[in-house]
Parts: sequence; C-alpha cells; structure tokens
Amino acid sequence: MTTTSTSLPCTGRHTPLAVTVSSWAVPVLVLGQFALLAIVPVAIALVGALRHTRDRTIRWAAALLAVTYAIPLAIWLTRPDGAPSLSKDIHPAFVGLIGAASAALIVAILRARRR
Repeated sequence: MTTTSTSLPCTGRHTPLAVTVSSWAVPVLVLGQFALLAIVPVAIALVGALRHTRDRTIRWAAALLAVTYAIPLAIWLTRPDGAPSLSKDIHPAFVGLIGAASAALIVAILRARRR
C-alpha cells in the first residue's frame, strides 16, 4: 500500500513572494509620484513578514520600512497647510529613507534565501 504526501515540497523560499514583490514596489511607487498608493505594498510587506517569516532581520526591515513610510504620511495628514497629495508634500529626505529601508528589506530577503 502506498501513501502520498499532501504537504507542499520545500522550495527553499523562506519569504512569501508577496513580501518580495511589495518590497520592490514601494520605492517604485514613491519615486513614480504615487506615494499614497504605496501604503498597500507597505502593509503587505509588513503583515507578510510578521506573519509568515521566521527571520528576525526580515521582520525588523519590514517594520523599518513601515515606520519610514508612516512618518511622512502622518506629517501630511496632520499638517493643516499641506499639499493636496502626499507625493507633492513628501520631503526628498524621506523618499531617500523609504528607498533605503526598502533596499534593506530586499537585502534581508536575499540573504535569507541564500542561507
């Protein structure tokens, strides 16, 4: 009598594909002047990393990305004289920080795959 395994084969990927794609999409959206829409991949990266990843470096990098995105978003929402869109109101230093945090998440994902 033969038995079949119903579990999925191990592919060696420790991080869900959605987290990887989201980490690449955030700087593209912010640099492409769609900064408010970048909240979707930031949320996907954060939730996916916290729920489905065991690597602490990836979790910390996803949290860093979420915080660096949340700061200019909170400033834009609370400022009474702000621009009509987040893309026009965000300081270039925050764009650089978001890009660096996203790069840190991408590097953490790539390093986790190599282990």
